[in-house]
Amino acid sequence: MTAQSKTDRYVTFRGINCTEYSVKVMEHIYAIIDDPEKTNPFWEQFKQRVTAAGNVHARVSDELCLLCAFVSVIEELFEEHEDEAGMAHLRRLEYECC
Repeated sequence: MTAQSKTDRYVTFRGINCTEYSVKVMEHIYAIIDDPEKTNPFWEQFKQRVTAAGNVHARVSDELCLLCAFVSVIEELFEEHEDEAGMAHLRRLEYECC
């Protein structure tokens, strides 16, 4: 692991646990889209992008960047499946970290 990969590039978020918020939102997303009847091609592609986000040496977005980029789509998913807790986590992530 390089020194660069250990550096938190979100230095403006010191004191805010954006990683924890991201994990909570992802848990709610996957709780819905892991059901084959509730997923679609967009969400299957999203899963691939999340997997790629774990590769710190690839030129891809990390999880926080992906979540922030797709707030409106995630919001629609949570509304459609009446996931109020997921929506609350998303709002906190959006307001404090995006």
